Amino acid sequence: MGRVTARRRVLRIRNGRGEHRPDTLAAEEPMEIRVAGRPLTVTMRTPGDDFDLAVGFLVSEGVLHAADDVVAVRYCAGATADGGNTYNVVDVGLAPGVEPPDASLERNFYTTSSCGLCGKASLDAVRTTAAWSVADDPLRVGPDVLAVLPDRLRSAQRVFDSTGGLHAAGLFTADGELVCLREDVGRHNAVDKVVGYALRSGLVPLRSTVLMVSGRASFELVQKAVMAGIPLLAAVSAPSSLAVDLAAESGLTLVGFLRGTSMNVYTGGSRLAS
Repeated sequence: MGRVTARRRVLRIRNGRGEHRPDTLAAEEPMEIRVAGRPLTVTMRTPGDDFDLAVGFLVSEGVLHAADDVVAVRYCAGATADGGNTYNVVDVGLAPGVEPPDASLERNFYTTSSCGLCGKASLDAVRTTAAWSVADDPLRVGPDVLAVLPDRLRSAQRVFDSTGGLHAAGLFTADGELVCLREDVGRHNAVDKVVGYALRSGLVPLRSTVLMVSGRASFELVQKAVMAGIPLLAAVSAPSSLAVDLAAESGLTLVGFLRGTSMNVYTGGSRLAS
């Protein structure tokens, strides 16, 4: 698994008795995203699928809309004093005519793995105008299909099995078939990796698809789904009030507390075929 995981020695106590043993942890390292050589942001992430992460982030920011908008994605050398490559700096080259990120949308140069919105200049800057509307998406999905998605997501989490410490995001068809799954210490990174994969594969906008996430549904995850043209976001835990407001405003179907056949449909219930 390479840098996706790390080994550390721990003291394990069971029934009052302790023993030292190795433990497998999810790796967490900073990654700087650059656009045309210009530093944009730093995020804490689990290494792996870094190009998808950088591209997906730029989709969420409204910079990229199609695979042709990107001419190159590469790791940058020279990140260390001796000119070595840490594989923690990714530069995205934009096609001619593609506008770089507006300075008002830039993040402060540090975002944590738990909060992708930290550092935004204002809430208004987050309400990026989407290139596509999800309100008129014809998606219809049965509650029975949604009910099996958490188990399908969990069974595909390869790294979670060894660490127990990663979020997951999965892209599914209306029939419940898994298209792409990504894991990361940050829930927003996992979604960006899925969206980046989709854009690089020429699948954006992601019409008539379902995005399933392993944690809660925050405002930012709703925003990322809308920006990628995803009409339905489902989460195993709770949404925030702002997430519900944005979903209603955008015409996105938002499902929370999806656990087996039990679920709460907060917005867009008409898409759930009986």
